[in-house]
Amino acid sequence: MNDTLKIALVQPDIAWQDIPKNLDYFDDVLNKIEQPVDLILFPEMFATGFLPNPKDIADEEYERIQEWMLKTANHLNSCIAGSNPCKHEGKYYNRFIAAFPDGSVKPYDKRHLFTMGGERQHYHTGHERMIFEVKGWKIMPLICYDLRFPVWSRNDLSYDLLVYSVNWPKARNHVWDILMMARAIENQCYVAGINRIGIDGQAIEYKGQSQVISPKGEVMAKLGNYEDILTISLNREELHQFRKEFPVRDDADDFIIV
Repeated sequence: MNDTLKIALVQPDIAWQDIPKNLDYFDDVLNKIEQPVDLILFPEMFATGFLPNPKDIADEEYERIQEWMLKTANHLNSCIAGSNPCKHEGKYYNRFIAAFPDGSVKPYDKRHLFTMGGERQHYHTGHERMIFEVKGWKIMPLICYDLRFPVWSRNDLSYDLLVYSVNWPKARNHVWDILMMARAIENQCYVAGINRIGIDGQAIEYKGQSQVISPKGEVMAKLGNYEDILTISLNREELHQFRKEFPVRDDADDFIIV
């Protein structure tokens, strides 16, 4: 079990619906990471851009993304994680995959589908939260619109790091900043949010602002409106000490998610 977790947030300008071009780009980008990292995080639908209709791309192309993630995880000896469309038992999901060097994967299907963007018309909702481990750190992934729903992220101290893989538009950047801080404060955890830049095929503009927030709600590191990789080390001893000194969970209201 490691007290330190080194993570890398990859903030790209995603080529619209061009999986080969995006994966080639990420191959080049990952070569720029100079020191080994434990966890590499990508935005929502990082290989396609935010697809309103997953049928616009052949199903076998989605399988290619997961194959790339597993190959890259093995090559870099890191966990590779991010969201993309996925077809499972005849249904499409916006699925976050954590791919591990040993060839295993852990999936999370987006719970809150973005109605205003037409996502609910083509994707099925997920019903289960997922927590995966990297070097003893417990990590819970969520996807974009999930950020607006604090009940779904409620932490009973079962995770250390909350990850949001997003395509968050420039028009709502102020909401992004505020909610990221709120989720960190209320859950007493680190929060990492990974966004994209550029303009997608629907003429929606994104301004990046990928960032890492401390359990106290402080911005530890933040990118601007440019392609880059943010690398940072998180300290679990500091997290646990803060929870011990300020045990707000002891006074929290209990409820059950159904």
